[in-house]
Amino acid sequence: MSSNDPSETELPRGRYPAAAFEAAQESKRKAASGSDSQKSARGSSRSQNLNSGPLTGKTVSHYRVLEMVGGGGMGVVYRAQDVKLGRLVALKFLPDEFGYDPRARERFEREARAASALDHPNICSIYEFGEHEGKPFIVMQLLRGQTLKEKLVTVKDPATGEFIGKPLATDELLRIAIEICDGLEAAHEKGIIHRDIKPANIFVTQRGPAKILDFGLVKLLYPDYDNPLTDAYDRSGIAVAAVELSNVGVAVGTAAYMSPEQIRGEKLDTRTDLFCFGLLLYEMATGRRAFFGADAAAVRNAILTSTPVPIRQRNPQQPSRLERIVRKCLEKDPEQRYQSAAEIRADLERLRRRREHPLRRRWKLALASVVVIAGLVAGGVWYLHPKTKVRATDTIVLADFSNSTGDPVFDGTLKQALSVALAQSPYLNVLSENKVQQTLRLMARPPDAKITSGVARDLCQRAGSKAYISGSIARLGSEYVVGLDAVNCQNGDFLAQEQVTAPSKEKVLESLGQATSRLRQELGESLATVRRFDVPLEQATTPSLDALKAYSLGTVAQRNKDTAATIPYFEHAIELDPNFAMAYRALGAAYNTLGESAKSNEYYTKAFQLRNHASEREKLLITAANYLSVTGERDKAAETYKALIESYPQEYRSYTSLGNVYEELGEYEKAVEAYRENLRLAQGTGSTYHNLAASLMALQRFDEARQVLRDAQALKLSNYTFASVGYALAFLGSDSATMRKQSDWFAGKPEYQNYGFALASDTEAYAGHLGKARGITQRAVDSALRAEDRETAAIWQESAALREAAFGNVTEAKRLAAEGLKGASDSQGVQVLAAMAFAKAGDAARAEALAERLNQAYPLDTQIQSIWVPAIQAQLALNRQNPAGAVDALQAALPIELASTPFSNNLSCLYHSYFRGEAYLALGNGPAAAAEFQKILDHNGLVWNCWTGALAQLGVARARALEWKSAPAADANAAHAKALSAYREFLTLWRDADPDIPLLKQAKLEYNGLNQQSSP
Repeated sequence: MSSNDPSETELPRGRYPAAAFEAAQESKRKAASGSDSQKSARGSSRSQNLNSGPLTGKTVSHYRVLEMVGGGGMGVVYRAQDVKLGRLVALKFLPDEFGYDPRARERFEREARAASALDHPNICSIYEFGEHEGKPFIVMQLLRGQTLKEKLVTVKDPATGEFIGKPLATDELLRIAIEICDGLEAAHEKGIIHRDIKPANIFVTQRGPAKILDFGLVKLLYPDYDNPLTDAYDRSGIAVAAVELSNVGVAVGTAAYMSPEQIRGEKLDTRTDLFCFGLLLYEMATGRRAFFGADAAAVRNAILTSTPVPIRQRNPQQPSRLERIVRKCLEKDPEQRYQSAAEIRADLERLRRRREHPLRRRWKLALASVVVIAGLVAGGVWYLHPKTKVRATDTIVLADFSNSTGDPVFDGTLKQALSVALAQSPYLNVLSENKVQQTLRLMARPPDAKITSGVARDLCQRAGSKAYISGSIARLGSEYVVGLDAVNCQNGDFLAQEQVTAPSKEKVLESLGQATSRLRQELGESLATVRRFDVPLEQATTPSLDALKAYSLGTVAQRNKDTAATIPYFEHAIELDPNFAMAYRALGAAYNTLGESAKSNEYYTKAFQLRNHASEREKLLITAANYLSVTGERDKAAETYKALIESYPQEYRSYTSLGNVYEELGEYEKAVEAYRENLRLAQGTGSTYHNLAASLMALQRFDEARQVLRDAQALKLSNYTFASVGYALAFLGSDSATMRKQSDWFAGKPEYQNYGFALASDTEAYAGHLGKARGITQRAVDSALRAEDRETAAIWQESAALREAAFGNVTEAKRLAAEGLKGASDSQGVQVLAAMAFAKAGDAARAEALAERLNQAYPLDTQIQSIWVPAIQAQLALNRQNPAGAVDALQAALPIELASTPFSNNLSCLYHSYFRGEAYLALGNGPAAAAEFQKILDHNGLVWNCWTGALAQLGVARARALEWKSAPAADANAAHAKALSAYREFLTLWRDADPDIPLLKQAKLEYNGLNQQSSP
């Protein structure tokens, strides 16, 4: 029986099959060519047939029918245009003879619905099921390319009846096979079995990916060599019943591509497709079918009883590992077969990786280059345009979604969701918002400009990115169609495209997440990482579109640098979804920025409790925030950020966060390295420039710090942290003009004025102008309260209280400390500074109570346990005349003694070093005391203009006086001179200090007494 497939041509009788292929192809080419008039006749005939379908030129539902592209027993297929979405589709109608059969119609619709659930890049998509003039039809993805059957170009030898084709090259075979495996796995996960895997049902598109056709559709086959269901037709060849694919006891499928259990009519499971897939692999590898027989019955018998000829016997070019894979697929007993498509794919991927060993790959590339060059010279081809992928080092721009549904809930929301979905990828690197805004400014566009596809392409080119991704959503009845396009912004080529249909509004996020997962793989990400980092989008964010909408509006306010404005949006998001972990973390970050640490920690804690409702990346970020801000475990925070960087090496923000942790551990060299890595990955992030400059100052590398600020200025970056560092550098360089300039910057920013006042207050106090400092501190407090930042206001009060106590004004110190506590008693920083102020002022009861409260509230906090509680205890020990106890208490601070602290403008006042110096003075140990005070002076890049820097000079003078008293007679004069010199340095610094400062009075008495003595 001859085949009715035009891709199969019979061989001349007597031709030896092994040599038949090329000859047959030549015969086929000659037959196909004919004379010009013959070609013209055939062409016009074909054109007439294709365009003369009864529906050509008509509108079916919202589809304009363009032409008929196929017809036969399987149905009639038209190419059409969706007038709503503008895309081309295929319309497939049930044949007329079945159009009015209720059982056929029911099965047609049921199977169409099942197939539409298989939304996968390696399965032909079903968009819609409809009816036109009483006839059912299916709207399908329109594909361009050829079926695998056409690709194999099988020909039939009339002498034997065997089909022979040209085998595929191994690399191409593996690519197609792995893609088919992906499609099968997706179907099997939905509990759907194909039952008819064969070359005619595999389509290789022009753009590359293989797709499985006719998934779950009714098979309406006319009797021929490939049809075992002859009994379903009467003698005229007209089908009399629809094929029920689920019937047990009936052999359903194509004879040469059936499993043993299919032939026996047994109950089937997914493993039947795996046997058929093995048959497909065999034919791709050899060009021949695994089992052959004179008729369908003989083929079925061969499948049940015989073993195929080994692959390498028919094609020695194929690897032995492939032969073993196929052999396992073709086990007669399903229990001995592969048990899942995923298992087959894993073995195929291992084989592909083995073939891509670096040495082999270099050899192949070299050979390919020779072949390509030869082909170019011989054929006169001058241009090749291979499909490109996105590299891990490339960046991608996200465009705004095109929303034609009329529902504003999707505006901004889907882009936010897409951003979260792509952020799960450790491979793809979305251009940062900072870089987007910076580039928009260079394009003379506002930073909040709508990023259409056109703007995205321009932005992508200007930023040096590789591609942009645009999205769209449209409504189709009760369903929603979501599309994603990844476009090479340099040449406009499509790198990847995905389109999904969500059955309802509530399923849009789920469908978008699935589409993004496939898009990631199409863009070059490995299947392994896609699977590892692919939390469903509704779980990674929220199943509530309204909650995600509120969250997206909060991120817009965040991009506009309006932190306070973000809070109502994020709060509304968690009202709509109390399990929205991302929104809790965002609220924690917002309150942290606003200086309200208690509220910040409340939301960070809730986010940590809900961290399983987040993606892997977000989970790590939530965990790090919990360790850093809530429990204070800096070492665990550092390990979490390092884990984040290991999984997401392109995540530039993690380097900044890790640098911050290193600063709080006093490891500034590591901090500088982390910040520089951030800038390498994402130049232009303002906070990182500030942090880098501050860490360089901590290392006393002032010239480098100034250069960093100049680099930031060249990028037009500016914020209060830059002004703070700039002010500090000017202070250390005695550059009063620059100090005034930075102060003016603060004066023009009401929300940050209080930081400028606090810096100015410290500068005045450093010089002993305590009256001026008090007035400016009050202005800082008032300014912070106007900005609704009560915690920062309290911090300024407590800092002033500790300063007053150190200067000897204990009554004022207690008053300020108590007032600051009233303003923000729940703040860790306020409690710490208040406790030290009370301790320094001699109020042991309140200091001890606060120390105990801190100890209980923060038992794991690195700084509380190593720096702050020990410092409070040391001062209390000094008050009790127990300086040795004070030294012992401060031993805990030594490992991180240079750590930055978050309670002031500067990095650290080194309070513990100051208290330790005082303890050594009380012990009469001049050298040890001098070393502690000198440590403060040697680290002025940490201390800036804090009062400890000024009083450390007095501390050194007092230590030198002790050294003089214990110096040998021979060294006494020199030691005496050094002590006097040290006192003069301090008194020169405070030459115009307020005369009523108790500490100044005491210092003058000490100096005068020392000056009147000349020997111990």
